Amino acid sequence: MQNSLLKHINLPEDLRQLKAEDLPQVAKELREFIINVVATKEGHLGASLGVIELTIALHYSFNTPEDLLIWDVGHQAYGHKILTGRKDRFETNRQLNGISGFPKRSESDYDTFGVGHSSTSISAALGMAIASQLKGENKHHIAVIGDASIASGMAFEGLNHAGVTDANLLVILNDNAIGIDPSVGALKQYLTNVKKGTQKQDNIFEALNFNYSGPIDGHDLSLLISELERLKTVKGPKFLHVITTKGKGLKQAEADQVKYHAPGKFDAKTGELIAKSSTIEPPKYQDVFGETIVELARNNEKIIGITPAMPTGSSLKYMMEVFPNRAFDVGIAEQHAVTLAAGMATRGLIPFCNIYSTFLQRAYDQIIHDVALQNLPVVFCLDRAGLVGEDGATHHGVFDLAYLNCVPNLVIFAPRDAIALRNIMYTVQLGIDFPIAIRYPRGRGHLLEWKLPYKTIKIGKGECLKKGKDVAILSIGTMAKHVEDAITDLDASHYDMQFVKPLDETLLHEIFNTHKTIVTIEDGTIVGGFGSTILAFANTHRYKHHIEVLGIEDKFIEHGSVLQLQQLQQLDSTSIKKKVEQLLSILNNS
Repeated sequence: MQNSLLKHINLPEDLRQLKAEDLPQVAKELREFIINVVATKEGHLGASLGVIELTIALHYSFNTPEDLLIWDVGHQAYGHKILTGRKDRFETNRQLNGISGFPKRSESDYDTFGVGHSSTSISAALGMAIASQLKGENKHHIAVIGDASIASGMAFEGLNHAGVTDANLLVILNDNAIGIDPSVGALKQYLTNVKKGTQKQDNIFEALNFNYSGPIDGHDLSLLISELERLKTVKGPKFLHVITTKGKGLKQAEADQVKYHAPGKFDAKTGELIAKSSTIEPPKYQDVFGETIVELARNNEKIIGITPAMPTGSSLKYMMEVFPNRAFDVGIAEQHAVTLAAGMATRGLIPFCNIYSTFLQRAYDQIIHDVALQNLPVVFCLDRAGLVGEDGATHHGVFDLAYLNCVPNLVIFAPRDAIALRNIMYTVQLGIDFPIAIRYPRGRGHLLEWKLPYKTIKIGKGECLKKGKDVAILSIGTMAKHVEDAITDLDASHYDMQFVKPLDETLLHEIFNTHKTIVTIEDGTIVGGFGSTILAFANTHRYKHHIEVLGIEDKFIEHGSVLQLQQLQQLDSTSIKKKVEQLLSILNNS
Protein backbone atom coordinates (compact mmCIF):
# COMPACT_ATOMS: atom_id res chain seq x y z
CA MET A 1 0.00 0.00 0.00
CA GLN A 2 1.33 3.45 -0.95
CA ASN A 3 1.97 6.01 1.77
CA SER A 4 -0.35 8.98 1.67
CA LEU A 5 1.13 12.01 0.00
CA LEU A 6 -1.82 14.31 0.59
CA LYS A 7 -1.49 14.21 4.37
CA HIS A 8 1.93 15.85 4.04
CA ILE A 9 0.65 18.62 1.76
CA ASN A 10 -0.60 21.65 3.64
CA LEU A 11 0.36 24.36 1.16
CA PRO A 12 1.33 24.49 -2.53
CA GLU A 13 5.00 24.82 -1.56
CA ASP A 14 4.74 21.28 -0.15
CA LEU A 15 3.21 20.12 -3.44
CA ARG A 16 6.11 21.63 -5.37
CA GLN A 17 8.60 19.52 -3.42
CA LEU A 18 7.20 16.37 -5.04
CA LYS A 19 8.42 14.80 -8.25
CA ALA A 20 6.08 15.18 -11.22
CA GLU A 21 5.57 11.42 -11.35
CA ASP A 22 4.09 11.51 -7.83
CA LEU A 23 1.32 13.91 -8.79
CA PRO A 24 -1.14 11.32 -10.20
CA GLN A 25 -1.21 9.73 -6.74
CA VAL A 26 -1.92 13.14 -5.20
CA ALA A 27 -4.79 13.53 -7.68
CA LYS A 28 -6.21 10.15 -6.68
CA GLU A 29 -6.00 10.99 -2.96
CA LEU A 30 -7.44 14.46 -3.45
CA ARG A 31 -10.45 13.04 -5.31
CA GLU A 32 -11.05 10.48 -2.56
CA PHE A 33 -10.71 13.15 0.11
CA ILE A 34 -13.35 15.37 -1.53
CA ILE A 35 -15.70 12.44 -2.18
CA ASN A 36 -15.45 11.22 1.43
CA VAL A 37 -16.21 14.64 2.92
CA VAL A 38 -18.93 15.74 0.50
CA ALA A 39 -20.66 12.34 0.82
CA THR A 40 -21.55 13.15 4.43
CA LYS A 41 -21.29 16.94 4.69
CA GLU A 42 -22.87 17.71 1.28
CA GLY A 43 -21.83 20.47 -1.11
CA HIS A 44 -20.82 20.91 -4.74
CA LEU A 45 -19.18 17.74 -6.04
CA GLY A 46 -18.95 17.30 -9.80
CA ALA A 47 -17.24 20.59 -10.62
CA SER A 48 -14.33 20.02 -8.20
CA LEU A 49 -13.82 16.40 -9.26
CA GLY A 50 -13.49 17.59 -12.85
CA VAL A 51 -10.55 19.94 -12.22
CA ILE A 52 -8.38 17.93 -9.81
CA GLU A 53 -5.51 17.57 -12.28
CA LEU A 54 -5.80 21.18 -13.42
CA THR A 55 -5.76 22.38 -9.80
CA ILE A 56 -2.64 20.40 -9.01
CA ALA A 57 -0.91 21.50 -12.21
CA LEU A 58 -1.64 25.17 -11.56
CA HIS A 59 -0.31 25.16 -8.01
CA TYR A 60 2.67 23.03 -9.07
CA SER A 61 3.64 25.25 -12.01
CA PHE A 62 2.87 28.70 -10.66
CA ASN A 63 4.18 30.36 -7.53
CA THR A 64 0.83 30.91 -5.83
CA PRO A 65 -0.12 33.11 -4.04
CA GLU A 66 2.51 35.46 -5.54
CA ASP A 67 1.11 34.45 -8.91
CA LEU A 68 -2.58 35.27 -8.81
CA LEU A 69 -5.13 32.53 -9.52
CA ILE A 70 -8.88 33.22 -9.88
CA TRP A 71 -11.55 30.56 -10.13
CA ASP A 72 -14.69 31.71 -11.93
CA VAL A 73 -17.85 31.00 -9.87
CA GLY A 74 -15.88 28.84 -7.44
CA HIS A 75 -17.95 25.62 -7.42
CA GLN A 76 -14.80 23.87 -8.64
CA ALA A 77 -12.39 25.21 -6.00
CA TYR A 78 -12.59 22.48 -3.33
CA GLY A 79 -9.29 20.94 -4.41
CA HIS A 80 -7.76 24.42 -4.41
CA LYS A 81 -8.95 24.98 -0.83
CA ILE A 82 -7.59 21.66 0.38
CA LEU A 83 -4.14 22.32 -1.13
CA THR A 84 -3.98 25.86 0.26
CA GLY A 85 -4.09 25.36 4.00
CA ARG A 86 -7.70 24.36 4.60
CA LYS A 87 -7.49 20.59 4.49
CA ASP A 88 -7.97 20.21 8.24
CA ARG A 89 -11.02 22.51 8.16
CA PHE A 90 -12.59 21.17 4.99
CA GLU A 91 -15.20 19.21 6.95
CA THR A 92 -16.64 22.57 8.03
CA ASN A 93 -17.21 23.59 4.39
CA ARG A 94 -20.46 25.57 3.96
CA GLN A 95 -21.37 25.11 7.63
CA LEU A 96 -22.08 27.83 10.17
CA ASN A 97 -18.74 29.38 11.21
CA GLY A 98 -16.92 27.02 8.84
CA ILE A 99 -15.08 27.76 5.61
CA SER A 100 -17.02 29.13 2.66
CA GLY A 101 -18.04 26.96 -0.27
CA PHE A 102 -16.51 29.58 -2.57
CA PRO A 103 -13.12 31.32 -2.73
CA LYS A 104 -13.13 34.25 -0.33
CA ARG A 105 -10.41 36.85 0.12
CA SER A 106 -10.82 37.10 3.89
CA GLU A 107 -10.33 33.34 4.23
CA SER A 108 -6.98 32.87 2.49
CA ASP A 109 -4.25 34.77 0.62
CA TYR A 110 -4.62 32.07 -2.05
CA ASP A 111 -8.21 33.22 -2.69
CA THR A 112 -7.22 36.28 -4.66
CA PHE A 113 -10.76 37.30 -5.59
CA GLY A 114 -14.13 36.51 -4.01
CA VAL A 115 -16.49 34.69 -6.36
CA GLY A 116 -19.86 32.97 -6.43
CA HIS A 117 -21.59 34.51 -9.45
CA SER A 118 -20.30 33.67 -12.89
CA SER A 119 -18.10 35.30 -15.51
CA THR A 120 -16.16 37.72 -13.29
CA SER A 121 -12.74 36.05 -13.40
CA ILE A 122 -11.37 37.49 -16.65
CA SER A 123 -12.16 41.10 -15.75
CA ALA A 124 -10.74 40.68 -12.24
CA ALA A 125 -7.58 38.93 -13.46
CA LEU A 126 -7.07 41.58 -16.12
CA GLY A 127 -7.44 44.29 -13.48
CA MET A 128 -4.78 42.58 -11.39
CA ALA A 129 -2.50 42.13 -14.41
CA ILE A 130 -2.71 45.81 -15.30
CA ALA A 131 -2.07 46.72 -11.65
CA SER A 132 1.04 44.50 -11.65
CA GLN A 133 2.28 46.27 -14.81
CA LEU A 134 1.78 49.70 -13.30
CA LYS A 135 3.56 48.65 -10.11
CA GLY A 136 6.44 47.05 -11.98
CA GLU A 137 5.71 43.59 -10.56
CA ASN A 138 6.57 40.37 -12.39
CA LYS A 139 3.57 38.17 -11.67
CA HIS A 140 1.40 35.73 -13.57
CA HIS A 141 -2.38 36.17 -13.54
CA ILE A 142 -4.60 33.18 -14.27
CA ALA A 143 -8.39 33.06 -14.71
CA VAL A 144 -10.03 29.62 -14.83
CA ILE A 145 -13.48 29.85 -16.41
CA GLY A 146 -15.98 27.23 -17.58
CA ASP A 147 -17.59 26.96 -21.00
CA ALA A 148 -20.99 27.96 -19.58
CA SER A 149 -19.56 31.05 -17.86
CA ILE A 150 -17.48 32.24 -20.80
CA ALA A 151 -20.63 32.59 -22.91
CA SER A 152 -21.86 35.33 -20.57
CA GLY A 153 -21.57 38.93 -21.73
CA MET A 154 -19.22 40.06 -18.96
CA ALA A 155 -16.67 37.40 -19.89
CA PHE A 156 -16.63 38.71 -23.47
CA GLU A 157 -16.26 42.27 -22.20
CA GLY A 158 -13.14 41.13 -20.35
CA LEU A 159 -11.79 39.25 -23.37
CA ASN A 160 -12.48 42.23 -25.61
CA HIS A 161 -10.46 44.55 -23.38
CA ALA A 162 -7.66 42.08 -22.66
CA GLY A 163 -7.10 41.53 -26.38
CA VAL A 164 -5.86 45.10 -26.87
CA THR A 165 -3.45 45.02 -23.91
CA ASP A 166 -0.08 43.39 -23.40
CA ALA A 167 -1.06 42.25 -19.91
CA ASN A 168 0.41 39.03 -18.54
CA LEU A 169 -2.93 37.24 -18.46
CA LEU A 170 -3.69 33.55 -18.93
CA VAL A 171 -7.31 32.55 -19.44
CA ILE A 172 -7.91 28.82 -19.02
CA LEU A 173 -11.16 27.53 -20.49
CA ASN A 174 -12.32 24.54 -18.46
CA ASP A 175 -14.49 23.00 -21.17
CA ASN A 176 -16.77 20.23 -19.91
CA ALA A 177 -19.92 21.24 -21.87
CA ILE A 178 -21.91 21.85 -18.69
CA GLY A 179 -22.47 24.44 -15.98
CA ILE A 180 -25.12 23.33 -13.50
CA ASP A 181 -27.23 22.26 -16.47
CA PRO A 182 -25.79 21.46 -19.93
CA SER A 183 -24.32 24.47 -21.74
CA VAL A 184 -26.39 26.00 -24.52
CA GLY A 185 -25.99 28.36 -27.45
CA ALA A 186 -23.86 28.95 -30.52
CA LEU A 187 -20.60 29.28 -28.57
CA LYS A 188 -21.18 25.84 -27.07
CA GLN A 189 -21.62 24.46 -30.61
CA TYR A 190 -18.44 26.24 -31.67
CA LEU A 191 -16.43 24.73 -28.78
CA THR A 192 -17.88 21.29 -29.56
CA ASN A 193 -16.68 21.63 -33.15
CA VAL A 194 -13.22 22.71 -31.95
CA LYS A 195 -13.02 19.57 -29.82
CA LYS A 196 -14.04 17.42 -32.74
CA GLY A 197 -11.66 19.19 -35.09
CA THR A 198 -14.53 20.10 -37.43
CA GLN A 199 -14.60 23.87 -36.79
CA LYS A 200 -14.06 25.55 -40.16
CA GLN A 201 -14.27 29.21 -39.14
CA ASP A 202 -11.38 31.22 -37.72
CA ASN A 203 -10.52 30.69 -34.07
CA ILE A 204 -12.64 33.16 -32.13
CA PHE A 205 -10.07 33.63 -29.37
CA GLU A 206 -7.20 34.23 -31.76
CA ALA A 207 -9.42 36.78 -33.48
CA LEU A 208 -9.57 38.58 -30.11
CA ASN A 209 -5.73 38.72 -30.07
CA PHE A 210 -5.18 35.90 -27.59
CA ASN A 211 -2.33 33.43 -28.07
CA TYR A 212 -4.50 30.29 -28.25
CA SER A 213 -3.38 26.76 -27.45
CA GLY A 214 -5.33 23.54 -27.15
CA PRO A 215 -7.62 21.86 -26.80
CA ILE A 216 -5.67 19.55 -24.49
CA ASP A 217 -6.66 16.75 -22.11
CA GLY A 218 -7.36 18.36 -18.74
CA HIS A 219 -6.80 15.06 -16.93
CA ASP A 220 -3.24 14.52 -18.26
CA LEU A 221 -1.04 16.01 -15.56
CA SER A 222 2.24 15.84 -17.45
CA LEU A 223 0.71 17.49 -20.52
CA LEU A 224 -0.92 20.21 -18.40
CA ILE A 225 2.29 21.03 -16.57
CA SER A 226 4.32 21.05 -19.78
CA GLU A 227 1.88 23.46 -21.43
CA LEU A 228 1.63 25.73 -18.38
CA GLU A 229 5.42 25.95 -18.19
CA ARG A 230 5.53 26.91 -21.87
CA LEU A 231 2.84 29.53 -21.46
CA LYS A 232 4.77 31.16 -18.62
CA THR A 233 7.31 32.25 -21.25
CA VAL A 234 4.72 33.68 -23.66
CA LYS A 235 4.10 37.44 -23.47
CA GLY A 236 0.70 39.12 -23.49
CA PRO A 237 -2.79 37.58 -23.22
CA LYS A 238 -2.89 33.80 -23.59
CA PHE A 239 -5.78 31.34 -23.85
CA LEU A 240 -5.51 27.64 -22.95
CA HIS A 241 -8.42 25.39 -23.93
CA VAL A 242 -8.65 22.41 -21.57
CA ILE A 243 -11.11 19.52 -21.96
CA THR A 244 -12.35 17.97 -18.72
CA THR A 245 -15.13 15.67 -17.54
CA LYS A 246 -17.35 17.00 -14.77
CA GLY A 247 -17.53 14.44 -11.95
CA LYS A 248 -14.32 12.71 -13.10
CA GLY A 249 -13.42 9.73 -10.96
CA LEU A 250 -16.89 8.93 -9.63
CA LYS A 251 -18.88 6.83 -12.08
CA GLN A 252 -22.31 8.14 -11.10
CA ALA A 253 -21.12 11.77 -11.11
CA GLU A 254 -19.80 11.35 -14.64
CA ALA A 255 -23.02 9.66 -15.79
CA ASP A 256 -25.49 12.13 -14.21
CA GLN A 257 -23.66 15.43 -14.12
CA VAL A 258 -26.72 17.52 -13.32
CA LYS A 259 -27.76 15.48 -10.27
CA TYR A 260 -24.19 15.17 -8.97
CA HIS A 261 -23.46 18.88 -9.29
CA ALA A 262 -24.63 19.07 -5.66
CA PRO A 263 -26.02 15.61 -4.90
CA GLY A 264 -26.71 15.80 -1.18
CA LYS A 265 -25.62 12.81 0.90
CA PHE A 266 -24.34 9.71 -0.92
CA ASP A 267 -22.36 6.53 -0.28
CA ALA A 268 -18.69 7.44 -0.70
CA LYS A 269 -17.75 3.87 -1.64
CA THR A 270 -20.48 3.13 -4.19
CA GLY A 271 -21.41 6.68 -5.22
CA GLU A 272 -25.10 5.85 -4.83
CA LEU A 273 -27.33 8.57 -3.40
CA ILE A 274 -28.67 7.94 0.10
CA ALA A 275 -32.35 7.07 -0.24
CA LYS A 276 -34.57 9.84 1.09
CA SER A 277 -37.48 9.24 3.43
CA SER A 278 -40.62 7.90 1.76
CA THR A 279 -42.68 10.33 3.83
CA ILE A 280 -44.83 12.53 1.63
CA GLU A 281 -43.48 16.07 1.84
CA PRO A 282 -44.82 19.42 0.70
CA PRO A 283 -43.43 20.40 -2.71
CA LYS A 284 -40.48 22.70 -3.27
CA TYR A 285 -41.55 26.16 -4.35
CA GLN A 286 -39.58 25.73 -7.57
CA ASP A 287 -41.71 22.69 -8.39
CA VAL A 288 -44.91 24.57 -7.60
CA PHE A 289 -43.77 27.10 -10.20
CA GLY A 290 -42.72 24.38 -12.65
CA GLU A 291 -45.93 22.38 -12.46
CA THR A 292 -48.17 25.45 -12.42
CA ILE A 293 -46.65 27.09 -15.49
CA VAL A 294 -47.18 23.87 -17.46
CA GLU A 295 -50.82 23.72 -16.34
CA LEU A 296 -51.40 27.33 -17.30
CA ALA A 297 -49.52 27.04 -20.60
CA ARG A 298 -51.79 24.21 -21.73
CA ASN A 299 -54.70 26.67 -21.75
CA ASN A 300 -52.87 29.86 -22.66
CA GLU A 301 -50.65 29.68 -25.71
CA LYS A 302 -49.24 33.16 -25.03
CA ILE A 303 -47.29 31.94 -21.97
CA ILE A 304 -43.52 31.73 -22.47
CA GLY A 305 -40.89 30.52 -20.00
CA ILE A 306 -37.37 31.95 -19.81
CA THR A 307 -34.47 31.05 -17.52
CA PRO A 308 -30.79 32.01 -17.62
CA ALA A 309 -29.05 28.62 -17.21
CA MET A 310 -31.25 27.29 -14.38
CA PRO A 311 -33.84 24.97 -15.98
CA THR A 312 -33.36 22.34 -13.26
CA GLY A 313 -33.00 24.72 -10.32
CA SER A 314 -36.04 26.75 -11.36
CA SER A 315 -38.00 23.68 -12.56
CA LEU A 316 -38.68 25.39 -15.89
CA LYS A 317 -37.39 22.10 -17.28
CA TYR A 318 -40.95 20.79 -16.87
CA MET A 319 -42.19 23.30 -19.42
CA MET A 320 -39.15 22.75 -21.65
CA GLU A 321 -40.10 19.07 -21.85
CA VAL A 322 -43.78 19.69 -22.64
CA PHE A 323 -43.50 22.91 -24.68
CA PRO A 324 -39.93 23.01 -26.02
CA ASN A 325 -40.75 25.82 -28.47
CA ARG A 326 -42.12 28.06 -25.72
CA ALA A 327 -39.52 27.62 -22.97
CA PHE A 328 -35.98 28.95 -23.30
CA ASP A 329 -32.73 28.37 -21.43
CA VAL A 330 -30.68 31.35 -22.64
CA GLY A 331 -27.48 30.43 -20.80
CA ILE A 332 -25.81 32.55 -18.13
CA ALA A 333 -27.24 35.75 -19.56
CA GLU A 334 -29.50 37.51 -17.09
CA GLN A 335 -29.42 40.84 -18.94
CA HIS A 336 -30.39 39.15 -22.18
CA ALA A 337 -33.11 37.10 -20.44
CA VAL A 338 -34.82 40.23 -19.11
CA THR A 339 -34.71 42.18 -22.37
CA LEU A 340 -35.69 39.09 -24.37
CA ALA A 341 -38.78 38.91 -22.14
CA ALA A 342 -39.39 42.61 -22.71
CA GLY A 343 -39.27 42.14 -26.46
CA MET A 344 -41.74 39.28 -26.26
CA ALA A 345 -44.06 41.34 -24.08
CA THR A 346 -44.23 44.08 -26.75
CA ARG A 347 -45.67 41.49 -29.12
CA GLY A 348 -48.46 40.33 -26.83
CA LEU A 349 -46.80 37.28 -25.30
CA ILE A 350 -46.79 36.61 -21.53
CA PRO A 351 -43.18 35.94 -20.56
CA PHE A 352 -42.48 34.33 -17.18
CA CYS A 353 -38.82 35.21 -16.63
CA ASN A 354 -37.55 32.93 -13.85
CA ILE A 355 -34.29 34.13 -12.30
CA TYR A 356 -32.80 33.49 -8.87
CA SER A 357 -33.17 36.61 -6.74
CA THR A 358 -29.41 37.00 -6.32
CA PHE A 359 -28.82 36.70 -10.07
CA LEU A 360 -31.48 39.25 -11.01
CA GLN A 361 -29.10 41.81 -9.47
CA ARG A 362 -27.02 41.31 -12.62
CA ALA A 363 -29.84 42.67 -14.81
CA TYR A 364 -30.89 45.72 -12.80
CA ASP A 365 -30.60 48.22 -15.64
CA GLN A 366 -32.68 45.99 -17.90
CA ILE A 367 -35.45 45.81 -15.26
CA ILE A 368 -35.57 49.60 -15.10
CA HIS A 369 -34.75 50.68 -18.65
CA ASP A 370 -36.21 47.88 -20.78
CA VAL A 371 -39.17 46.71 -18.70
CA ALA A 372 -40.43 49.15 -16.06
CA LEU A 373 -39.81 52.38 -17.99
CA GLN A 374 -41.92 50.99 -20.85
CA ASN A 375 -44.40 49.44 -18.40
CA LEU A 376 -44.18 46.08 -20.14
CA PRO A 377 -46.09 43.14 -18.61
CA VAL A 378 -43.13 40.89 -17.86
CA VAL A 379 -43.64 38.39 -15.03
CA PHE A 380 -40.46 38.01 -12.98
CA CYS A 381 -40.38 34.87 -10.85
CA LEU A 382 -37.63 35.30 -8.28
CA ASP A 383 -36.64 31.91 -6.95
CA ARG A 384 -34.26 31.57 -3.96
CA ALA A 385 -35.54 34.80 -2.39
CA GLY A 386 -34.53 35.37 1.22
CA LEU A 387 -31.85 33.39 3.05
CA VAL A 388 -30.72 30.42 0.96
CA GLY A 389 -28.48 28.72 3.52
CA GLU A 390 -25.15 27.07 2.87
CA ASP A 391 -24.19 28.97 -0.32
CA GLY A 392 -23.85 32.04 1.84
CA ALA A 393 -23.37 35.74 1.17
CA THR A 394 -22.96 35.51 -2.60
CA HIS A 395 -26.28 33.74 -3.02
CA HIS A 396 -28.73 35.04 -0.40
CA GLY A 397 -31.70 36.69 -2.08
CA VAL A 398 -32.12 39.38 0.55
CA PHE A 399 -31.81 42.55 -1.52
CA ASP A 400 -34.64 42.14 -4.03
CA LEU A 401 -37.42 43.83 -2.05
CA ALA A 402 -35.18 46.86 -1.53
CA TYR A 403 -33.74 47.13 -5.03
CA LEU A 404 -37.12 46.59 -6.72
CA ASN A 405 -39.12 48.75 -4.32
CA CYS A 406 -37.81 51.99 -5.81
CA VAL A 407 -38.64 51.09 -9.42
CA PRO A 408 -41.79 52.84 -10.74
CA ASN A 409 -44.55 50.74 -12.37
CA LEU A 410 -43.25 47.47 -10.87
CA VAL A 411 -45.62 45.45 -8.69
CA ILE A 412 -44.00 43.28 -5.99
CA PHE A 413 -45.76 40.21 -4.59
CA ALA A 414 -44.54 37.56 -2.14
CA PRO A 415 -46.76 34.48 -1.68
CA ARG A 416 -47.08 33.13 1.84
CA ASP A 417 -47.54 29.56 0.60
CA ALA A 418 -47.79 27.34 -2.47
CA ILE A 419 -51.48 28.14 -3.00
CA ALA A 420 -50.77 31.86 -3.18
CA LEU A 421 -47.93 31.26 -5.65
CA ARG A 422 -50.26 29.28 -7.93
CA ASN A 423 -52.99 31.89 -7.64
CA ILE A 424 -50.79 34.86 -8.49
CA MET A 425 -49.40 33.00 -11.51
CA TYR A 426 -52.95 32.28 -12.58
CA THR A 427 -53.99 35.89 -12.00
CA VAL A 428 -51.21 37.54 -14.01
CA GLN A 429 -51.63 35.30 -17.05
CA LEU A 430 -55.25 36.46 -17.30
CA GLY A 431 -53.79 39.77 -18.41
CA ILE A 432 -51.92 42.63 -16.73
CA ASP A 433 -50.72 46.02 -17.95
CA PHE A 434 -47.69 46.32 -15.65
CA PRO A 435 -44.57 44.29 -14.79
CA ILE A 436 -44.63 42.18 -11.63
CA ALA A 437 -42.01 40.48 -9.48
CA ILE A 438 -43.12 37.34 -7.62
CA ARG A 439 -40.54 36.26 -5.03
CA TYR A 440 -40.42 32.93 -3.22
CA PRO A 441 -37.79 31.00 -1.26
CA ARG A 442 -35.58 28.00 -1.79
CA GLY A 443 -36.88 24.74 -0.36
CA ARG A 444 -40.26 23.37 0.59
CA GLY A 445 -43.45 24.98 1.77
CA HIS A 446 -45.68 23.51 4.47
CA LEU A 447 -48.84 22.55 2.57
CA LEU A 448 -49.54 19.04 1.30
CA GLU A 449 -52.88 20.04 -0.24
CA TRP A 450 -51.85 22.83 -2.60
CA LYS A 451 -53.36 21.98 -5.97
CA LEU A 452 -56.68 23.67 -5.29
CA PRO A 453 -58.92 25.38 -7.87
CA TYR A 454 -57.40 28.67 -8.97
CA LYS A 455 -58.59 31.95 -7.48
CA THR A 456 -57.74 35.43 -8.70
CA ILE A 457 -55.78 37.68 -6.35
CA LYS A 458 -56.68 41.37 -6.12
CA ILE A 459 -53.59 43.39 -6.92
CA GLY A 460 -52.44 45.48 -3.98
CA LYS A 461 -54.64 43.80 -1.36
CA GLY A 462 -53.50 42.25 1.92
CA GLU A 463 -55.31 39.75 4.15
CA CYS A 464 -56.04 39.49 7.85
CA LEU A 465 -54.98 36.03 9.03
CA LYS A 466 -55.64 36.52 12.76
CA LYS A 467 -57.41 39.26 14.71
CA GLY A 468 -56.04 40.24 18.09
CA LYS A 469 -55.56 43.52 19.86
CA ASP A 470 -52.87 46.09 20.57
CA VAL A 471 -50.05 44.46 18.54
CA ALA A 472 -50.33 43.94 14.78
CA ILE A 473 -47.76 41.88 12.91
CA LEU A 474 -47.41 42.65 9.21
CA SER A 475 -45.60 39.91 7.31
CA ILE A 476 -44.59 39.52 3.71
CA GLY A 477 -44.11 36.18 1.94
CA THR A 478 -43.37 32.88 3.63
CA MET A 479 -42.40 34.57 6.90
CA ALA A 480 -46.17 34.32 7.55
CA LYS A 481 -45.72 30.71 8.67
CA HIS A 482 -43.13 31.67 11.31
CA VAL A 483 -45.48 34.38 12.58
CA GLU A 484 -48.43 31.97 12.64
CA ASP A 485 -46.42 29.48 14.71
CA ALA A 486 -45.13 32.24 17.00
CA ILE A 487 -48.46 33.81 17.99
CA THR A 488 -50.71 30.76 18.24
CA ASP A 489 -51.40 31.45 21.93
CA LEU A 490 -50.77 35.21 21.91
CA ASP A 491 -53.41 37.94 21.60
CA ALA A 492 -51.88 39.66 18.59
CA SER A 493 -53.14 40.37 15.08
CA HIS A 494 -51.44 39.00 11.97
CA TYR A 495 -51.75 40.45 8.47
CA ASP A 496 -50.25 39.02 5.31
CA MET A 497 -49.72 42.17 3.27
CA GLN A 498 -48.93 40.11 0.13
CA PHE A 499 -47.83 43.17 -1.88
CA VAL A 500 -44.89 45.38 -1.00
CA LYS A 501 -45.94 47.52 -3.94
CA PRO A 502 -48.62 48.76 -4.23
CA LEU A 503 -49.36 48.78 -0.52
CA ASP A 504 -52.88 48.09 0.69
CA GLU A 505 -53.30 51.55 2.21
CA THR A 506 -56.94 51.01 3.15
CA LEU A 507 -55.97 47.99 5.23
CA LEU A 508 -52.97 49.83 6.71
CA HIS A 509 -55.15 52.71 7.91
CA GLU A 510 -57.47 50.18 9.56
CA ILE A 511 -54.49 48.45 11.22
CA PHE A 512 -52.96 51.70 12.52
CA ASN A 513 -56.31 52.90 13.82
CA THR A 514 -57.00 49.72 15.80
CA HIS A 515 -53.55 48.80 17.19
CA LYS A 516 -50.97 50.45 19.40
CA THR A 517 -47.78 48.72 18.20
CA ILE A 518 -46.84 47.53 14.71
CA VAL A 519 -44.31 44.83 13.86
CA THR A 520 -43.12 44.29 10.28
CA ILE A 521 -41.27 41.14 9.30
CA GLU A 522 -39.50 40.23 6.08
CA ASP A 523 -36.72 37.88 4.94
CA GLY A 524 -34.92 40.74 3.23
CA THR A 525 -32.72 43.66 4.21
CA ILE A 526 -34.32 46.12 6.59
CA VAL A 527 -32.76 48.98 4.58
CA GLY A 528 -35.24 50.06 1.91
CA GLY A 529 -37.42 46.97 2.06
CA PHE A 530 -40.94 46.18 3.29
CA GLY A 531 -40.48 47.59 6.78
CA SER A 532 -39.01 50.80 5.41
CA THR A 533 -42.12 51.20 3.25
CA ILE A 534 -44.40 50.83 6.28
CA LEU A 535 -42.31 53.40 8.19
CA ALA A 536 -42.65 55.79 5.25
CA PHE A 537 -46.43 55.22 5.17
CA ALA A 538 -46.69 55.95 8.91
CA ASN A 539 -44.61 59.10 8.53
CA THR A 540 -46.63 60.34 5.57
CA HIS A 541 -49.88 59.89 7.46
CA ARG A 542 -48.44 61.11 10.79
CA TYR A 543 -49.07 57.97 12.78
CA LYS A 544 -47.09 58.00 16.05
CA HIS A 545 -47.10 54.25 16.71
CA HIS A 546 -44.08 52.32 17.87
CA ILE A 547 -43.00 50.27 14.84
CA GLU A 548 -40.60 47.34 15.11
CA VAL A 549 -38.89 46.41 11.83
CA LEU A 550 -37.67 42.81 11.74
CA GLY A 551 -35.60 41.51 8.86
CA ILE A 552 -32.03 41.01 7.69
CA GLU A 553 -29.61 43.40 9.36
CA ASP A 554 -27.47 45.75 7.27
CA LYS A 555 -24.55 43.38 6.73
CA PHE A 556 -23.65 40.47 4.48
CA ILE A 557 -24.91 37.23 6.02
CA GLU A 558 -22.54 34.28 5.91
CA HIS A 559 -23.33 30.60 5.33
CA GLY A 560 -25.15 28.11 7.53
CA SER A 561 -28.49 26.31 7.39
CA VAL A 562 -31.52 28.50 6.70
CA LEU A 563 -32.84 27.87 10.22
CA GLN A 564 -29.49 28.71 11.84
CA LEU A 565 -29.31 31.96 9.91
CA GLN A 566 -32.92 32.84 10.69
CA GLN A 567 -32.17 32.25 14.38
CA LEU A 568 -29.14 34.55 14.20
CA GLN A 569 -31.32 37.21 12.56
CA GLN A 570 -34.10 36.53 15.10
CA LEU A 571 -36.52 35.65 12.33
CA ASP A 572 -37.40 32.14 13.54
CA SER A 573 -40.73 31.51 15.27
CA THR A 574 -39.18 31.29 18.76
CA SER A 575 -37.47 34.67 18.40
CA ILE A 576 -40.60 36.25 16.95
CA LYS A 577 -42.68 34.94 19.84
CA LYS A 578 -40.23 36.36 22.37
CA LYS A 579 -40.31 39.76 20.64
CA VAL A 580 -44.14 39.88 20.56
CA GLU A 581 -44.35 38.79 24.21
CA GLN A 582 -42.00 41.66 25.14
CA LEU A 583 -44.12 44.17 23.25
CA LEU A 584 -47.35 42.89 24.81
CA SER A 585 -45.75 43.04 28.26
CA ILE A 586 -44.68 46.66 27.71
CA LEU A 587 -48.19 47.60 26.62
CA ASN A 588 -49.82 45.77 29.53
CA ASN A 589 -47.56 47.53 32.04
CA SER A 590 -47.87 50.99 30.54
